[in-house]
Amino acid sequence: MYKNLAAALAAACFFFPVFSQTPAAKAPPKEPLRIGFVYVTPVLDAGWTRQHDQGRRAVEAALGRRVETTFVESVPEGADAERVIRDLAQTGHRLIFTTSFGYMEPTLKVAQDFPNVKFESITGYKQAPNVATANARYYEGRYLAGIAAGRMSQTGVAGYVAGFPIPEVLQGINAFTLGMRSVNPKATVKLVWLDTWFDPPRERDAAMALFNQGVDVVSFHTASTAVMAAAQERGKLAVAYHSDMRSVGPDAQIVAVTHQWGGYYTQRARAVLDGSWKSGDVWGGVREGMIRVEGFGSQVPAAVQQEVLARQKDIGAGKLHPFRATQAAVRDNTGREVIARGQALTDAQILQMNWLVEGVQGKIAR
Repeated sequence: MYKNLAAALAAACFFFPVFSQTPAAKAPPKEPLRIGFVYVTPVLDAGWTRQHDQGRRAVEAALGRRVETTFVESVPEGADAERVIRDLAQTGHRLIFTTSFGYMEPTLKVAQDFPNVKFESITGYKQAPNVATANARYYEGRYLAGIAAGRMSQTGVAGYVAGFPIPEVLQGINAFTLGMRSVNPKATVKLVWLDTWFDPPRERDAAMALFNQGVDVVSFHTASTAVMAAAQERGKLAVAYHSDMRSVGPDAQIVAVTHQWGGYYTQRARAVLDGSWKSGDVWGGVREGMIRVEGFGSQVPAAVQQEVLARQKDIGAGKLHPFRATQAAVRDNTGREVIARGQALTDAQILQMNWLVEGVQGKIAR
């Protein structure tokens, strides 16, 4: 009986009506967020632009197919910058990072014509509803590098090759000098202005001239590795900036002050993707992970490395402020008091810095 019932049921299955269902229409895949980056120099093995390009790559690694990035390198500040930024906006880029101070005004101009595009003016200070600004507290790393330079210099005389006398650069020069003098109160820093961010032959010549004046360690605020290469060639010491440059100066590098843009760029891209992007201003440093000292050279004793890293932790924890006068008032190199004893500069004062600290041999080029 059960056998016949099973057979009947099996046979009956073939008589059940079959209802076909039209599959639900699939939503078209979302277009990836197109992100543009504008670079002031070529993408080299190290330096300012290299760090921004590493940030771009970090966005790709974090967000995968949700984003599509483009970069344009070696874009002069001025009319060319406006043309490149405008072209990126016209070709569907909905988030554009312009990575040099001189791009600020062109960015603002283009942004007026493309209200639905988000712009990030890196090192700029003017915002708009669709233009945000971001910068890093480079001076925190400079102070730490100054400690290392003060410990490593045999002469107590350092050199500094600088681009333009804007507050960001002045902050770095002063913090570096204060860092040196925190461990060697008699240390001095000889300053050379170039009035350019990127000119490797002139950067090299400036470093060589400083070495000829008794400098045995040099720092710089320019965009290439030329100063580090000059130090390696002359058997001197140097502080790398932007990137770790031990590949260029394996014997010369003391430490590197590195810029970390990947976290910020990824956060801002996510904000565009989820609709939470807002204009604003970010100024992050050691605490936020945007500035780090690393890449100690082979000549740097373990004790010096530990000291610098300990001070880095202090800055991150808010225990150390490079522009706080602890033991005595801080004066500029004309003798004027610029930080009263026991006081620290406010962010507004740091952002408007227009003086050179005592110990710097040089003037602000006007």
